[in-house]
Amino acid sequence: MEELDETLAAVGPRLRALRRRRDLTLTELAASTGVAISTLSRLESGERRPTLELLLPLAQVYGVTLDELVDAPPTGDPRIHLRPMQAHGMTMVPLTRRPGGIQAYKFVLPGVAQPQQPELKTHEGYDWVYVLNGNLRLVLAEHDLVLGAGEAAEFDTRTPHWFGAADDKPVEILSLFGKQGERAHLRARPAGD
Repeated sequence: MEELDETLAAVGPRLRALRRRRDLTLTELAASTGVAISTLSRLESGERRPTLELLLPLAQVYGVTLDELVDAPPTGDPRIHLRPMQAHGMTMVPLTRRPGGIQAYKFVLPGVAQPQQPELKTHEGYDWVYVLNGNLRLVLAEHDLVLGAGEAAEFDTRTPHWFGAADDKPVEILSLFGKQGERAHLRARPAGD
């Protein structure tokens, strides 16, 4: 029973970290989940014990499993059960399962019949993208680039940016996204050379 109490006590800080990482206020989270602000606040501070009816809408908003919310012990099954998410016509598959640090995603972006007029966005963070298949159009401020399979780019997401398919075929990319200052470190040659 002590182990269960410790696991449940750790849920509050995990919920707070997830909300802050997604830059959400308690008010915004309450509007998305239908859970009262006071209840969310008490959950995060540990004053309220988490229940299934409270955790389910939070898991949906955060795009994580219940196991991730409560940090359930591994079951011994080595398979990763990826759960694709659909947003803005694209499919996004989270490849990392732990909150914090660099997050990895696979994106499948639909092809476009006509070149799009991109709406550039900015936000805190650093992104590294690698094209698996297809052609990716990447707009970074005044630069309008097309990357093919096997090509990669990295950029500070405070730079106005947009990406999508460069032609009528879908494009698949891997994206590593981290907080401001975190960058992918690539070794140009083996250590010791």
